[in-house]
Amino acid sequence: MKPARRVTIAGGSITPFIGKFHPDFIWKKHPDFGRKENPTLEQLLHRVALGACADVDIEPALIDRGYVGNFVGELFSNQGHLGAMTAAASDGFLHTPFTRVEGACASGGLGIAAGVDAIQAGADLVLVVGAEVQTTHNAKVGADFLARASHYEKERGIDEFTFPAMFARRTMAYCQRHGVTPDQLAPIVVKAYANANRNPNAHMRAVTMTESQAAGSSDSNPCFLANQELNPWLRLSDCSQVSDGACAVILCSDDGLEKLGQGADRAVQISACSVACGPLGAVADYTQMDVTAAAASRCYSATGWDATDIQIAEVHDCFSITEALICEALGFCQEGEGMKIAADGVTSLEGSLPINSGGGLMAFGHPVGATGVKQIFEIYRQMNGLCGDYQVATAPERGLCANMGGDDRTSVVTLLERK
Repeated sequence: MKPARRVTIAGGSITPFIGKFHPDFIWKKHPDFGRKENPTLEQLLHRVALGACADVDIEPALIDRGYVGNFVGELFSNQGHLGAMTAAASDGFLHTPFTRVEGACASGGLGIAAGVDAIQAGADLVLVVGAEVQTTHNAKVGADFLARASHYEKERGIDEFTFPAMFARRTMAYCQRHGVTPDQLAPIVVKAYANANRNPNAHMRAVTMTESQAAGSSDSNPCFLANQELNPWLRLSDCSQVSDGACAVILCSDDGLEKLGQGADRAVQISACSVACGPLGAVADYTQMDVTAAAASRCYSATGWDATDIQIAEVHDCFSITEALICEALGFCQEGEGMKIAADGVTSLEGSLPINSGGGLMAFGHPVGATGVKQIFEIYRQMNGLCGDYQVATAPERGLCANMGGDDRTSVVTLLERK
């Protein structure tokens, strides 16, 4: 949890996150349709693996270990064995041990945790890559693929869009317990899109969202679930994006930092990293993210920090309700106040605790295996003043990432510090 051997993030690489509504995403009505194709999973993996090495000016042969976060490569891309596929990016990776790590939407965060463990075991330079391609099938087929992150036998039948329905169930339970309405989630959605509009890598960088659009159902923002009990509790705008993309970071020991050609002066320390799991298909309370809370509690205990020490955060907003629930689980507000802190501007770029500064999963995008790695890289970039138009006013010194898989069944919480 708290590394005995210091671990730092020295640099990394990211691709744009693309999909429907992104101007560069190739589909049948795009002017380049038939002449260009969207990047493949292999191309994405290679691009960020080599890009991360270039960012810190090292040869790939210096990497001691590699981890690849990916959830459903076999289904969307007909490709497993992604560690060896990543190793094909360079002759310098020949015989380097690469391992694929899978934990649904927490796959990237688990890759980070594995990299931290590798440095504790003696590695000096670890490459962590996260990537996913999710646009090769239509929405209903894709929803079935992604339902593998649930307990498929028990939970697939809740709706043809399993995960939206599962989080509509959480929204219903939360609103009924706290006397609020789904409309009050709109500020979370609007914040995500506003941040993404300032982020050149964001999936929804060209799409705007007003509070009235997010709060109301319409032909362009429907309540789309077939499950009639859950249908009123979730709109399209409450959902994260179906995205393609990749991100990679270089983790270093202190000895590893000395091997870099550049970037040692930008290093951000991982002060704690904790993984927690709960039994699949057995959520005890739909108004609580208890697994994320457990992972965060371990990190806070290991470092002596608490929620008031956090100056910026990346949280897993796979749906708008999830951001509210995770903010409560992390101690950023009291139970029942997760909507309020967004409405009050606390979590905006200009607020006292910016959350998902680049747009989060709802608007930066959610290529599943890349998300947990992207979160880490975003905090690193904010701490180094590298975020351009969406850079917060004062570069933060302490940050937190919360990457969740399934219905809060696997959670990775990481605390970062710029000293």
